[in-house]
Amino acid sequence: MTTSNESNYDLSPFILVGFPGLETAHAWIAIPLCVMYLTALLGNGAILYIIRIEPSLHEPMYLFLAMLAAIDVILATNTMPKILVLLWFGVTEMPFYGCLIQMFFIHSLSAMESTILLAMAIDRYIAICKPLRHSSILTHQRIACVALVAVARGSLFSGPLPFLIKRLPFCGSRVLSHSFCVHQDLMKLACGDTTPNVIYGLSAILFVMGMDMLLITLSYAMILRTVCRLSRRESLTAFNTCMSHVSAVLIFYVPLIGLSVVHRFGDRSSPIIHIVMGDIYLFVPPVLNPIVYGIKTNVIRKKITRLFQ
Repeated sequence: MTTSNESNYDLSPFILVGFPGLETAHAWIAIPLCVMYLTALLGNGAILYIIRIEPSLHEPMYLFLAMLAAIDVILATNTMPKILVLLWFGVTEMPFYGCLIQMFFIHSLSAMESTILLAMAIDRYIAICKPLRHSSILTHQRIACVALVAVARGSLFSGPLPFLIKRLPFCGSRVLSHSFCVHQDLMKLACGDTTPNVIYGLSAILFVMGMDMLLITLSYAMILRTVCRLSRRESLTAFNTCMSHVSAVLIFYVPLIGLSVVHRFGDRSSPIIHIVMGDIYLFVPPVLNPIVYGIKTNVIRKKITRLFQ
């Protein structure tokens, strides 16, 4: 039976870290991070606004893009303000339950983004391989169902994580290796049996992210087979419609894989590597996605140019 002091210690705050060894430069490091955050808000906000007011963009590809932009805005807002407060004002403490809530949103939103990327891959497959049935298959009602499935899937995937962390005793260091809370990081600080956490975390990632990556790869394999049968001009047009989505997939999954590898096999690597990989994973997709779609999609590029003019 735990004592009152032990119980209180278990719920004591976690300590977030900035950039070890660069504490004197934290105020300067925060400036580009703040610029990235504002860019993400401005870019994704512009995407959402343009898709909302332009009836010609109320098509599956752009509606999925709007979902992706909304997820990116929420994900960045869930983490970046606290990081800026840490770097500018030195506030490193994160309340126990606040850390669990942030962890839940980071993992659930990541799972939702993975689901939407899969839906966009399926949209591209139907548009290229079954163009005559595209509008009848991806109706607005089914797109709304995809959005609900993404939210439910992300929430169910991340729902057990706070409870798995809450049951663990923390009797040692409370210093995290990131400026935010993620399951792998919290789990390493526990002094109890983390086997259920390891098993569930690995199973959930394989079932959600791994399955999505496999299905996206399969979709593009089928797209490639269809495109090879088209004329050169038609092939280039088909590839051009897919390039933005392929870029978004790489922007999301490459940092995710890199961060997972660092967490599992990078115990001897520099803390800076952990921090930089985590920041890239969370902040690069929200910044780059609207830029990629703004450059590659003529309609959006013209609307954004007109909007700012």
